[in-house]
Amino acid sequence: MLVTDEDYQNHKIFEELDRYSEFYKALAFSIFQYASLGTGAIFNSDSYVLSSMQGTLESIRMILKSGRINDAYALLRKFHDSSIINIYCAVYLKEHFSIENIVVEKIHAWLTGKEAIPEFRIMSQYIKGSDLVRPVHELLNKDDRYKALRKRCNNHTHYNFYHHVLLNDNEIYLDARKDWLNIMSRDVLNLVILHLGYVFYHNWQYLMSSDYLDALECQMQPEEGSQYWVAPFIQSMFDEVITPARPDLTALIKESTSMQLN
Repeated sequence: MLVTDEDYQNHKIFEELDRYSEFYKALAFSIFQYASLGTGAIFNSDSYVLSSMQGTLESIRMILKSGRINDAYALLRKFHDSSIINIYCAVYLKEHFSIENIVVEKIHAWLTGKEAIPEFRIMSQYIKGSDLVRPVHELLNKDDRYKALRKRCNNHTHYNFYHHVLLNDNEIYLDARKDWLNIMSRDVLNLVILHLGYVFYHNWQYLMSSDYLDALECQMQPEEGSQYWVAPFIQSMFDEVITPARPDLTALIKESTSMQLN
């Protein structure tokens, strides 16, 4: 397959990446109103992380379009890193924030550029050991898909095999190009599911539609039960992306919240 072939340029992964990036853009805007307790900031730090991750998805799409599959995998590794950073910060904040500890110094220091975030391995171990997200961690790690995915990303990033070099040459013919697009499609989906699974399990309020708060801002009485409504774009993401791939994850999130997630 050549990069200029119709089968390459019209592969489903490009529409999928558009879908994911638009979702991250909408979610970043939707949650901006929620304060990040423990950070000392007046803004929602998650919102900016999500916006950055949206940018990474857009970059992956752009690089894939030009036929640089190997470089796209290096960015997918970054997307994985960003997911773990976001999950780690959220869990760490919730476990350490209190009236006596209004500003959680470790996260505040990262946000203000005074201290680097821990390395990937340390953050992953912290998440694994947290009781707050243990059910979702155990569910998502009941097989080795994420270990294999991380290994693939590392192999591409470090040119561990010669065929990774060839996958970054967009002028030669490669039989394996379509296979790698299919693999990457699954890998991107699995990382989006990993990230959103933790986010919505741990921060149920991020599922919330704007109806309840919109009514309060307009000094109107919110409709009864509207505080439990799920934002339509989030419900659509579950219906069309998350639930078909991981119905077990959707079931777990539904069990953990009073939000009216279908």
